[in-house]
Amino acid sequence: MNIAEAKQQIVNAMTSYFTKDRFGNYRIPVQKQRPVFLIGPPGVGKTAIMEQVAAELGVGLVSYSMTHHTRQSALGLPYITTREFGGKEYQVSEYTMSEIIGSVYQMMRETGVKEGILFLDEINCISETLAPCMLQFLQYKVFGQHRIPDGWIVVTAGNPPEYNKAVRDFDIVTWDRLKRIDVEPDYQVWKTYAYRKGVHPAVTTYLAARKKDFYKVESTVDGKHFVTARGWDDLSEMIHLYEENKLTVDELLISQYLQDPKIARDFAIYYDLFNKYRSDYQVERILEGTAGEEIVLRAQQAQMDERLSLLGLIFDAVTAGMRRVCEMEDMMDLLTEELKKVREAFSRESGAPEEILEKHSMSLQKDLEKGRKASSLSTARQHTLQQVISALEEDRALLMQRKPKDKEEAFALIKEKFNETVAGLKKESQAAGDALDHVFGFCEEAFAEGDEILIFVTELTANYYSARFIGHYGCDKYYVHNKELQFQERNRELISRVEKLDWQL
Repeated sequence: MNIAEAKQQIVNAMTSYFTKDRFGNYRIPVQKQRPVFLIGPPGVGKTAIMEQVAAELGVGLVSYSMTHHTRQSALGLPYITTREFGGKEYQVSEYTMSEIIGSVYQMMRETGVKEGILFLDEINCISETLAPCMLQFLQYKVFGQHRIPDGWIVVTAGNPPEYNKAVRDFDIVTWDRLKRIDVEPDYQVWKTYAYRKGVHPAVTTYLAARKKDFYKVESTVDGKHFVTARGWDDLSEMIHLYEENKLTVDELLISQYLQDPKIARDFAIYYDLFNKYRSDYQVERILEGTAGEEIVLRAQQAQMDERLSLLGLIFDAVTAGMRRVCEMEDMMDLLTEELKKVREAFSRESGAPEEILEKHSMSLQKDLEKGRKASSLSTARQHTLQQVISALEEDRALLMQRKPKDKEEAFALIKEKFNETVAGLKKESQAAGDALDHVFGFCEEAFAEGDEILIFVTELTANYYSARFIGHYGCDKYYVHNKELQFQERNRELISRVEKLDWQL
C-alpha cells in the first residue's frame, strides 16, 4: 500500500487501541494490542507519518532508532538488591529503568500527555544480544522489569533486507505478534503532501514530467545509486533557503540530496531552465493581469515541456496567495476563540487588562511548548498558535501605549484592531481571487482549450489550499472549466469542507 493508506491504517489502529469501556479500561488489553510494524524502503516517509498521526490524534510521540541501542541501554542496568521470601532475606538481581521506558515517563511528566505512541525504528536491525528480549517486549510491552505506561501504543518500522544488510529476519512467533503494514513509494500520494507542504515548484514540475525519477534505488559497479522521497523533500527546503539568501543552487548541492549522478545532473539542468522561464515570463504580471502580448505569444509557441514549466510557475505563485488566505483564516478562527476568553476574563478577574492579556498569552505559549515536546501539534497548528500569541502581544502593547480608563474601553481597542485584521483578510482574499481570475484569462488566451487548462484545473483540485479557497470564495472560471471537463461532481465533493466563516467578537 502507499504511505497515505498506511497512515490511515495506523490512525484506525490507534483509535481502536485508545477506545475505553464505561469503566475507563481499554477495550483491547495492553498485552493484546499488537504493535504496528511498518516495513518499506528507506526515505518513503515512515517516520514522517508518525509525526502526522500523533498530531492528528493529539497524543504524544517518543521516537527511538533501535540500531543505536545495546542490551543494557534498552533493558536497563542490573543491580543487586535484597528481598524477603518465606521469612528469609535473599540477594536478587533487578534492573534500573530502561532508557526507552524512562523517556516515555519523562515526556508525560514534562507535558502532561497521558497517551501516546512509542515509535521504534529499525527494529529488525537490533543487535544480537537484544534480539531475545524483543519478543517479550512486543507481546507484553516490557523492557527489563518495566512496562510502558498504559495508554502508550507501540509502532515499529524497518527496511526490507534488500535495502539493509543488517536486517535480521523475524520468525513466525514474532510476526504473529505484529500488525504488519507493507509500504511502497507512490508519487501521486507524495505530490498531495508536497503541495500542502509547499515543496519547491521546480521539484514538482520536474517530477510531473519524470515520475520515474521520484524513487530509485539500485546497485551498480560504482556503488549504490539512490533517490528517495525524503531526498526530494530535503532538497526542496534547501533550494528555498538558497534562493532566499541569494546563494547558487548547482549540481554540487543537488547531488548531495539526489544520490544518482544522472538524475542529479538532469535536475540541475532543468532547474537552470526553470529559472530562465521564471525570468522570461514575468509571472507576477500574469497574476496582475498585465502580461503583454509578447508573453502570451511566447506561451502559444512554446513546446510542451516549456508550457508545463510555465504552468508550474503560475500554479506555485497563485496558490501561494490562496495559502496565505487559508492560514489567515485558521489564525482568525483561533484568535476569535481566544479573544472571547479574554473578554470573559476581563469581566471576572481583577487586575489591569494588559496583565490579563499577558497571562493569557503565556498560557498559550506553555501549550505550544508542551505540544512541541510531545509532538502532539502539527507544524501548521504550531504556526497558527505562534501567530495568535503574537497578536495578543500586540494587543497588550497597544493597551500599554493607549492606557484605557477601564476594561470596557480596553476591549473596544482590541476589537478595533481585530476588525482591522478582518479587513486585511478580506483584502488579501480579494487579491488572491483576482489573481486566479487573471491566470485563467491568461491560460484561455495562451492555451485556448488545450490540455494545459485541464492540467491546471486538475492541480487546483488536488491542492489542499486552492481547493479550500475556491470552496469558500468561489471562482466562476474554475467552475466553467470544471464543468467542461466533466469534473464538477467529483470536485465539489473535494472542496466542500468550508463552513460559513463568522468572526464576531
